[in-house]
This record gives sequence, structure tokens and C-alpha cells, in this order.
Amino acid sequence: MGDSFTEGVGDRNKTLPNGVRGWADRVAEKLAKAEPGWEYANLAVRSKRLRHIVEEQLDRALAMEPTLITLYAGGNDILDFGTDMDQLMAEYEKLVARLAATGATLVLFTGYDVKVSAVLEPFKKRNELYNERVRELAAKYGAVLVDYWCLDAYHDRRMWASDRLHMSKAGHKYMAAQVLDHLRVPHKFSPKDWEPPQRLKLRDWERRQRRWVNEWVLPLFGRKLRGVTLGDMLSPRWPELVKVPRKAGLRKLAERQAAGAGSAAAATGSKAPDNAQGAAQDNGGTGL
Repeated sequence: MGDSFTEGVGDRNKTLPNGVRGWADRVAEKLAKAEPGWEYANLAVRSKRLRHIVEEQLDRALAMEPTLITLYAGGNDILDFGTDMDQLMAEYEKLVARLAATGATLVLFTGYDVKVSAVLEPFKKRNELYNERVRELAAKYGAVLVDYWCLDAYHDRRMWASDRLHMSKAGHKYMAAQVLDHLRVPHKFSPKDWEPPQRLKLRDWERRQRRWVNEWVLPLFGRKLRGVTLGDMLSPRWPELVKVPRKAGLRKLAERQAAGAGSAAAATGSKAPDNAQGAAQDNGGTGL
């Protein structure tokens, strides 16, 4: 459940829904290898505020009767002008309490202090308050805490996508490893063994800054002024529970779905049989 962090933005993959993969897909695939039968849904959509996550994802998630839930919510609210942090965290606790009451293993995340620009420095105190409360609530409700704020690996700019706000493929893989480690699930993800980043010449740095401002910052503020977001026209990537294949993972499933959709489109006027939804659940868990 959540926003772009859990949807997988920054980790591009044209074969998967919404054109991204992300850490959550990788975690689901490793869970399926460790315990066959795992089913997975990802309700997260980029740009969603906490209120949207409650309104659009909570009931849907509870109806699935999950055994594992991950939640990152509130990061977009922090970047909104006029956000009341006390009210935001009170609503966040209500959501956490609802999810914890299911008895599922609940995974929460702090936010990262992204060193993007001095423009965002005024929001740092909000982020610190958010993280403090998330840590308190994780302890209060017995949730697993992945303390994103403390992960030094993200100091390397190569862990970030070109927008500097979302993790790159390497960043998502590292996050998947962190989540799996906290859940004590075996995996073979290992940190990138990079050479130290080269120091940019002033001219190159200025060129990158101009490109970043023009391609990301100005459009972002433009959307805020117009009251629109990148997630307005998107649906969740995996809105219903899917049984994760042990081999080739979710990419194999996406290919099957695309092939099925192509066959249905080719057979003009044909109707899928009532039992086309697939096999019954196996003995694994259910993850969100």
C-alpha cells in the first residue's frame, strides 16, 4: 500500500504494469521462491496522499485478508504547502491501527532525507517529525520498521533516478534486500560495488542542474498549481491478488496476461469463460 515508493517509480521496466518494477515486486518474488503459493497485490499509485490511500486502498486491502502488509504513506503530504503535521500523523496512526488489527505482519518505513536542493530544505523538519512518529508507532503496534532515514547506501547519487526523488533500479534492489532481511527471507541481492563517483566539473554540474529544473522541478510545481498529479490517470499495478510464479516471477505473469489480452482482442466478439480467472489459492501467504 502507498505511493510511488511502493509502486516502483524510478525502476523502469516496459514489460510490467505502469512501466515499472520496484522493490515490492522483487520482495514478492523472493517470498514465492521461499514459500510456494504466495499471492501478491500492489495497490500503490504514484502521487497519492494519505487520504487517497485510506479512501482507495484500505478497504480493498482488508478484503484480501493479507498475512503481510507493507505501508509507506504521507511522503507526498509532507511536500504539500499547508500540511498540518499533527493532523497528518493522527490520520496515519488510524491507518496503522486498522492494518495492525488484522494480525498481519505489518512493515512500516521512515522517509529519507533526500539532498535534492535548498528548495526542499524547509520540509526537512516535517520529515524528521514524520520519522519520529513512525518509529514510535512501529513500536506501539508491533510493526517491522525499515528505517530508510538511516540507510547510508542512499548517499550515493547512483541510487537515485534522474528526478532525484525516486530510487533508481539499484536503489529499489537495495530496498528489497532491506525488507527481506527484516523479514528473514533468504535472497542473493548484494550492494553495488561501485567506484567512487567522479567529481563533476562546474560546467557539467550547471548543465545537469538546468536540465533537472526544466525536466522535473518546474513541471512538479506546475502540477501543484493546476491541482493535478502523475497518478491521476493510473491504476494500481497489481490490483487483485496474483499467484507469483516461482520461475521468472512477475515478468512471466505479465507476459501471460499480455498474451491473453492479445488473444481476446483478436477473437472479436468472443467471451472469456467464467472460470478463466485461474487456479485456486495454494498454501502460501498473501502479501500487499
